[in-house]
Amino acid sequence: MLTNAAAKAAQPLSRAHKLYDSGGLFLLVTPAGTKSWRLKYRRAGREQLKTLGRFPDVNLAQARTLRDQAKQDLARGVDQLEQLRSFADIARAWHAHNLARWSPVHADDVIAGLERDVFPAIGAMPIGDIRPSELLQLIRRVEARGCRATASRLRQRLSAVFGFAIAQDLVAADPAAQLGRAMTGTGLVQPHPALIDIAECRALLHACEFARANLHVRLASRFLALTAVRLDAVRGMRWGEIEWSCMDTGRPAWRVPPARMKLARAKKGEARFAHLVPLSAPALAVLVAAAEIQGQRDGMSIDPEHLVFAARGGAAPIGRGSIGALIARAGYQGRHVPHGWRSSFSTILNDDLGPDFRAAIDRALAHSPKDKVEAAYNRSGMIDQRTAIFNRWGELLAG
Repeated sequence: MLTNAAAKAAQPLSRAHKLYDSGGLFLLVTPAGTKSWRLKYRRAGREQLKTLGRFPDVNLAQARTLRDQAKQDLARGVDQLEQLRSFADIARAWHAHNLARWSPVHADDVIAGLERDVFPAIGAMPIGDIRPSELLQLIRRVEARGCRATASRLRQRLSAVFGFAIAQDLVAADPAAQLGRAMTGTGLVQPHPALIDIAECRALLHACEFARANLHVRLASRFLALTAVRLDAVRGMRWGEIEWSCMDTGRPAWRVPPARMKLARAKKGEARFAHLVPLSAPALAVLVAAAEIQGQRDGMSIDPEHLVFAARGGAAPIGRGSIGALIARAGYQGRHVPHGWRSSFSTILNDDLGPDFRAAIDRALAHSPKDKVEAAYNRSGMIDQRTAIFNRWGELLAG
């Protein structure tokens, strides 16, 4: 059993910890040094928790009296103990609430960050007991790792959790709302390394042709450059996604399924959010070469479910890091990455084609209009301009 002296002497650790008394009563000590009395009890077969007050405002004798009063109420069938929800409980409920609109990758990133940087410190605490200083401590630990952008995202997520709790009358205020005033800040965003001179882009493609790599990797690298899509779209590309006579363009095009696009999860299952990429002559040449590797000379006769760019054995996509490794072996490490082709595409074509094509270039990169009203009502895909854009990009890269 505890004593007041032991409660006073209890020191904070890196994680919240408990000092048990008796009858379900314990003292919770957080990493910030906050000490609160908690009562654990069962109702209808389920474990319940309640905060009885903070130490030393409530001493041990008073906490035991509150415990006994609560148990007497329970014995009479009067449950005046409102269920205490810990921060981790609420955060997981908030996470589950948002799963339908998040991509699986983003959802995994959110919960992993909370489990790594938040739950060990405050996850067991009652959400209503958490103070701004306790949140600032865990934010500063993330900043101390040099992860300032991660710390900023974490603050936003903490605030979202408290907003979720406010909407359910579980807390009255958001202690994360003003943390930004005491944070280091994210600093300058470091863009992906990318070549923005067309002659250097051509030189990179030429160097990749002769660098050591599987032929499928070299073809995928060239196709990625010519289409300026995201890496996973190319890695998972299947022959059935190619429309050799696309009804939208009248020419060959690649309809990238929404499941492999960077979209909210709710949009990934709707075909209308597919991204159409008109195929230039150089891009078609890459597909012909890929078809010949698979023993076909007519792209339309290949099994539509087969991968276009497969790893050795043909059953799996090329590795996520294979194109990046190819670029590095070609002598461009630190100067260009696979995602950098999107910056190359936008920068060079905006300069080459001028402001009249700016909106179409953004649509060619599958960027949604920033104006939400326009996004809702303007269904134009600018397909004619986008076809001209990809043809021009193919010409520029081919030299």
